[in-house]
Amino acid sequence: MIKKLVLAFLLASFQLLSANSLEDKNSYVDAVTVSVGHSKDHIKIYRVGLRKDFDAKWLKSSIGYLSGYYELSFNYWKGKKGVHKKNYGVALSPVFNYYFDFGNVKPYLEGGIGVSLFRYNSIDHRNTSSKFLFEDRLGAGVRVGDFDFSFRYMHYSNAGIVEPNSGIDIFIGSISYKF
Repeated sequence: MIKKLVLAFLLASFQLLSANSLEDKNSYVDAVTVSVGHSKDHIKIYRVGLRKDFDAKWLKSSIGYLSGYYELSFNYWKGKKGVHKKNYGVALSPVFNYYFDFGNVKPYLEGGIGVSLFRYNSIDHRNTSSKFLFEDRLGAGVRVGDFDFSFRYMHYSNAGIVEPNSGIDIFIGSISYKF
């Protein structure tokens, strides 16, 4: 199953990247993201993502504007104990950002709720009771030219659809490069 998830992610990535030229403004992907973090109980988190910025800018003012992006990510979680010490999954999230526009430097605040599907319904002694989880995030960052640096809090849980619902809280740093 893990190999199938990785293969599906790689094939989707290749398809998205090759569907349109990277210089085409209408391409499906316009940035890649690498993230590293940990949960409050020391589960290590690694993520690789593909992003597509929204074309729209809402609530424009002299301070900034609201926009965002979609992110498709592959997630690898590494714990230390329990039946499942490792877990893999894919996630898709729309994320909204409020950018403070200072020209080439754009600090921002972000928030989003997405969905994810993991190989197992547990990691270490955390039982999420479901392989399907919601991915919530709140964060802050700064865009400088083609690079984006961010730090965020993420929460994964099944929102009480199935009990017990032992969610996982994550603190994660990310670097993105926009083509």
